[in-house]
Amino acid sequence: MMDAHVIATPKAPPAIGPYSQAKRVGDFIFTAGQVAIDPNTPGKLVPGGIKEQTEQVLKNLSAVLEAGDSQLAAVVKTTVFMADLSEFAAMNEVYAKFFNTQPPARSTVQVAALPLGARVEIEVVAIARA
Repeated sequence: MMDAHVIATPKAPPAIGPYSQAKRVGDFIFTAGQVAIDPNTPGKLVPGGIKEQTEQVLKNLSAVLEAGDSQLAAVVKTTVFMADLSEFAAMNEVYAKFFNTQPPARSTVQVAALPLGARVEIEVVAIARA
């Protein structure tokens, strides 16, 4: 059995429940979903709408991956949870800036609600550096 190692960084919002920011298992990193909390203002979403939230979410994920010796370029799969799919184009515009070459596989779903009233939450699976 492979060992699983917890990944944690103060550069992303801390876990607010019984979960880890991410776990590394073998060559893969599995992140928890991130919402648009600025790590410098715990418990509060960044001001703005879907674009600002998507940008903060991806910055948070980047910080978590860096703490696990990976990066957004190594992401192979994302799952995007949205409060309103009518905001998909705006979310996608920001998302594309972070994944502009060889984007990962992705699933996007609309959900009834997200923590703190967030507009978007994203989780990723990435390859860790050897």
